[in-house]
Amino acid sequence: MKGVILAGGSGSRLAPLTRITNKHLLPLYDRPMVTYAVEALVEAGVEELMLVTGGTHAGEFFRLLGNGEEYGIERLLYAYQEQEGGVPEALGLAERFVGGDRCCVLLADNVFERSLRPVVERFEARERGALVVVSKIEDDEHLCHLGVAELDGDRLVRVVEKPASPPSRLGVTGLYFYDEHVWEVLPNLERSSRDELEIADVINWYVERGEVDLHLIEGYWGDAGESIDAYYAVNDFVRSRHHTKAE
Repeated sequence: MKGVILAGGSGSRLAPLTRITNKHLLPLYDRPMVTYAVEALVEAGVEELMLVTGGTHAGEFFRLLGNGEEYGIERLLYAYQEQEGGVPEALGLAERFVGGDRCCVLLADNVFERSLRPVVERFEARERGALVVVSKIEDDEHLCHLGVAELDGDRLVRVVEKPASPPSRLGVTGLYFYDEHVWEVLPNLERSSRDELEIADVINWYVERGEVDLHLIEGYWGDAGESIDAYYAVNDFVRSRHHTKAE
């Protein structure tokens, strides 16, 4: 399985911090944000990666990660996104890299407390389809800024993007797993009212085919790119965890 780390976007929600750099290069405690995504996938056994980025600071990722050897990456490639167009558009740049393999897609501003190895192994055991990773969110306002799972019992009915009235407490994280058929749906997606391609539409395509598994992630999950407050909340978590380990 190949890993795709998405580190593009303008980072407007973290302005003015992002006026001088890509948000995924901002520090989380003692190192750049993107390194947490890299380390999470490598630790989970995904060692062939492509990093997709864009904007004027794209070269800084190469200066930071190089060929990936320092981070335990077996093969690291880069792709450049000319302009913002949503997660599916960025993912589409990785089609040749992934080829006929399966892929794990991780947004570079997502931080997980627990190892991702169990969810990677769960997806690898599936014959086909997609796996949606969700986290239980208690705060209504937070849910309204996420894709949210709508369920019928334990079965996923659809993912609702940024709902005014969330249909459940299960927010979709920035970690997605797809088989080789994901490349069939990407060219047929239509832009939303935000003038972007929506990852929820990709998931719902798999839902209609009855080929989606739902995985509730354990432990802390944070999206450091959601807002300034969220960025510092994730930073505080990472710092406190580091101090706990040191003790």
